[in-house]
Amino acid sequence: MYPERPAGIAYGGDYNPEQWPREVHEEDVALMREAGVNLVSLGMFSWALMEPEEGRHEFGWLDEIVDRLHAAGIAVDLATPTAAPPAWFTARHPDTLPVGRDGVRIGFGGRQNACSSAPAFREATARLVRALATHYRGHPAVVMWHVHNEYGAPLGECYCEHSVAAWRDWLRHTYRDLAELNDAWGTAFWGQRYTDWAQIDAPRHNHTAVNPAQRLDFARFSDGQHREHYALQRDILREITPGVPVTTNFAGTVNCKSTDLWQWARELDVVANDHYLKAEQPDNHIDLAMSADLARSVAGGEPWMLMEHSAGAVNWQPRNLAKRPGEMRRNSLAHVARGSDSVLFFQFRASRFGAEKFHSAMVPHAGAGSTQWREIVELGADLRRLAGVRGSRVRADVALVWDWESYWALELDWRPSVDLRFRERADAFYEALWREHVTIDFVHPSADMSRYRVVVAPSAYLLTDASAKNLHRYVEAGGNLLVSYFSGIVDEHDTIHPGAYPGALREVLGLSIEEFHPLREHETVAVTGGLDGRIWSERIHPAGAVAERAFASGPDAGHPALTRHDLGAGTAWYLATAPVTGLRELLAGVLDRAGVSRPRGLPDTLELVRRGHHLFLINHGDEPVTVEGVTGTGVFDGAHHDGPVTVAAGAVTVVEEQSPHP
Repeated sequence: MYPERPAGIAYGGDYNPEQWPREVHEEDVALMREAGVNLVSLGMFSWALMEPEEGRHEFGWLDEIVDRLHAAGIAVDLATPTAAPPAWFTARHPDTLPVGRDGVRIGFGGRQNACSSAPAFREATARLVRALATHYRGHPAVVMWHVHNEYGAPLGECYCEHSVAAWRDWLRHTYRDLAELNDAWGTAFWGQRYTDWAQIDAPRHNHTAVNPAQRLDFARFSDGQHREHYALQRDILREITPGVPVTTNFAGTVNCKSTDLWQWARELDVVANDHYLKAEQPDNHIDLAMSADLARSVAGGEPWMLMEHSAGAVNWQPRNLAKRPGEMRRNSLAHVARGSDSVLFFQFRASRFGAEKFHSAMVPHAGAGSTQWREIVELGADLRRLAGVRGSRVRADVALVWDWESYWALELDWRPSVDLRFRERADAFYEALWREHVTIDFVHPSADMSRYRVVVAPSAYLLTDASAKNLHRYVEAGGNLLVSYFSGIVDEHDTIHPGAYPGALREVLGLSIEEFHPLREHETVAVTGGLDGRIWSERIHPAGAVAERAFASGPDAGHPALTRHDLGAGTAWYLATAPVTGLRELLAGVLDRAGVSRPRGLPDTLELVRRGHHLFLINHGDEPVTVEGVTGTGVFDGAHHDGPVTVAAGAVTVVEEQSPHP
């Protein structure tokens, strides 16, 4: 259920007028109208003003602002401010302050400073949300509800007494009895068998590794507690204001490890994501594309909302680099290209005080005479011209398997190598596909994959039997599956699948692995065909698969490094190392075999994405790029194209194509 208003692409951001006097509010609205702002998020951290003391609610100050915005034609995404409980609440309920894994209870003064499991916090939340929803029921400015803020960041897990009590209840609900729990957790190891539920504590900090199955379950539980807190608010809002969509903003799809967004998506009316560039990371626009593709995939391919990004520098990275001229425009339009129906910022006006006073904003400290403000106004005009993009979809022929539970499990203690990181392989494969000008979706390993020509599983360490069978069926039916090393190893309890590695994937890959041979730091091994591998090597024994390439040096010299297994109507590929270079070429071979069409001969500085009838061409390079075979009308300049289109260095061209692209 996407908000009906505003029409076209939503433009604006997080607005915090409580930080400013009334005369600035009036100036803000005038500036919003100049920039074409049509949606703002309001009240995000305003609990202390909405409820200055327990049970006494004051909304008059907010009414004045909401009414002023409405009179200016600006819609409101009204927040429940539960990410920032007020000082009076914490003083009355100090037990709601979260406790870290190290046993240290945090103090007041940040945000997300209350445990989602604490009864007093849930009761106060319900009281405030009910009052807020009742007060604004039927107000024409309020087009959407925004619950909380960035669940899971920075508070992922809490180890307080309320969490432990809820954890034991969760375990009783999850497992039929203690015998089942002991079996699932493998408590025969190190004599950890439990004979009473009260014996089970949270997996606190220890001087050695803690039971990985217990830690994996605690990650599931903790994420679920945050979803319960969200659902508590959502259900009240739906009861009092039916028909108004409810969402919460993800703390960056690819960057918030603690939230399983496949689970979260089921609870939201519309998926909303925040994304902030990693300023010092080379080619950070690829991480942006990855985050946007994952947001779209979590939304089931439907349009989603970019709820926050930055106009310039952020304030919390080691070195907060300002965006170069044109970079903010490229960032914004890349999100739209990949499915967002909004471009929203944190925040509208830069703060003069507080922890984020050096964070950029639509209106910077330099004011409306700045270059940044001029770029904001120009972007608003661009988005109005892109109104026809709203609601359209992005098509992908390739999918990348992504599972937060595998993410959690892979990065627990005592794995074969410290270099085994979920994002390391996922990022490598995504980047290679991006540079090959392939648009991808992300999928859960249990999802229907039949519409994809190629599915890549870069880091499927945890794989259930059901998901493994799903991949097997996909290949037999004609799919092309490419799997990277250390996949299919454990089940949902972090228990190794019986038999030789790769456990759940032995049959579909047509091979077994005798032994892992992790490589030393900076060590490489040669692979036939002119490749070098790093991080990983292993001893493969084909059982139906054929070797496409072999290790030429190292502990597995002469044994397969890349295999192909023809199974049914499809093919499963397995890559047993991390290529130093050449991953893109290996992927290109799989894509060609699968018949995946894509542009040829373009530099990998050009981002090319089709959304509905619109072709987005985003040039991240320092030289102009010419793209052949484009027919249609330029959205920004009205120019007719029938053949080559040249995109200037650092520029964005969007063409409404004359006919749908196949």
